[in-house]
Amino acid sequence: MNLPLSGALIILLVTIVVSLIGLFGSPRLIERSLFRPYWLLRRKQYATVIASGFVHADLMHLIFNMMTFYFFAFPLEGQIGTARFLILYFAGLFISHAGTYIKQQKNPDYACLGASGAISAVLFAAIVYFPRQSLFILPIPVPIPAPLFAVLYLAYTYYASKHPHGRINHDAHLGGAITGLAFVALTEPAAYRELFGALL
Repeated sequence: MNLPLSGALIILLVTIVVSLIGLFGSPRLIERSLFRPYWLLRRKQYATVIASGFVHADLMHLIFNMMTFYFFAFPLEGQIGTARFLILYFAGLFISHAGTYIKQQKNPDYACLGASGAISAVLFAAIVYFPRQSLFILPIPVPIPAPLFAVLYLAYTYYASKHPHGRINHDAHLGGAITGLAFVALTEPAAYRELFGALL
């Protein structure tokens, strides 16, 4: 895939570099980037709303998120343009954090990280535009249709949110999914015709 300099490419590269530095060079970077709803206002940790989206809990968390982003972000940015893509990405990040804040604001021990909400917004918006897209995930030997991948993605994250491990914000996926679907409905509702045509 040709990857010209774009918003998606910059996000991909920055996320990979910052996450790898945090995982293998500076664990303190991850600690300082964690989103802690209880302390957000009390200690004015506003920067963590953004910073937490650029660090990951472990290498597999990073790979899974970046793989999903790679398959869906670049075609979507080409379809809607860089400005709208960046608005969608950061709206997904902010709105998913808002849901986490409401749920965990009285829990001083809760902390989370990851780009899951933003990537979920990108994933579900892309599926509206490209419902016939498929992707390969090793070791599965057959292509997975994008809508099926989205359902499996949400099913996994729902299960993971009930069985939390580490500091991954699995609850963010649902908020991100709703953000992505709502964003397309508000900015280009005609795009849903392609989705309905593919599903019916």
